[in-house]
Amino acid sequence: MKIIAGVDEVGRGCLAGPVAACAVALPEDYTNPCIKDSKQLSAKKRGELDKIIRRDALAIGIGLVCNSLIDKIGIAPAVKQAMQIAIASLNVRCDSIIIDAVRLNNLPCPSIHPYKADSTYVCVAAASVVAKVYRDALMDNISLLYPEYGWERNKGYGSKAHTEKIRALGATVLHRRTFINNYV
Repeated sequence: MKIIAGVDEVGRGCLAGPVAACAVALPEDYTNPCIKDSKQLSAKKRGELDKIIRRDALAIGIGLVCNSLIDKIGIAPAVKQAMQIAIASLNVRCDSIIIDAVRLNNLPCPSIHPYKADSTYVCVAAASVVAKVYRDALMDNISLLYPEYGWERNKGYGSKAHTEKIRALGATVLHRRTFINNYV
């Protein structure tokens, strides 16, 4: 049985919080027509699918890169680092890795990085779902520290309400300074 890992990220364009990546290892012949790119699914459906993916996956790895490191190295290198962490966290040996539109070096097996892989490969769509559910839950939890920014609703993205709060209250330690220059 060949093992294929799919890798995707969420939170690239957020104004606050980490960028998150997920690697999901599935058998090569795994299918589930309900698993789609997380952006095409409701929060409720993502939650349901997250449970199914976690049940069926051979391994799941998560990688996070915090806002201060994003500010230091830039978002593209931060995404790559989060993906590398997620892949390294898998506890199975994969035969190949499919990454959504990001080329990574020094991987433990052959890889491809097609554009919109989360719409084509179930393992990448699964990674998209798990990453989104994981990061959303993280933002829900850290919103308790800064309830006025509404992160439980906007997940750190630049919604109108969020940007208004940045202008009114300033930035928190969890904001990406290089992303909010136009708001403070």
